Amino acid sequence: MTTKQRAYLKGLAMNLDPIFQIGKNSMTPEVTKAIQEALDARELIKVSVLKNCADDPRALAEVIAERTRSQVVQVIGKKIVLYKEGKDKHKKIELPK
Repeated sequence: MTTKQRAYLKGLAMNLDPIFQIGKNSMTPEVTKAIQEALDARELIKVSVLKNCADDPRALAEVIAERTRSQVVQVIGKKIVLYKEGKDKHKKIELPK
């Protein structure tokens, strides 16, 4: 992903609300599956890491990205933005070249 594409996705993510919250149980298989399904449907999502989660948000973002085969767009504080390119007919976001 180029810096121009990353900047474009950051701009789109500004208006998004977090659709998942990761708490003290951290990453369970259920959370991973739910995030995977959301990425398949939306392409770009925001995840919130709650204060009672002991894990580092950056490390958590890498784990989620690896498990869901997505890319970390940004991590700001306890908010994680993830992107996964959609399949041909489900593609909603057109990245700049």
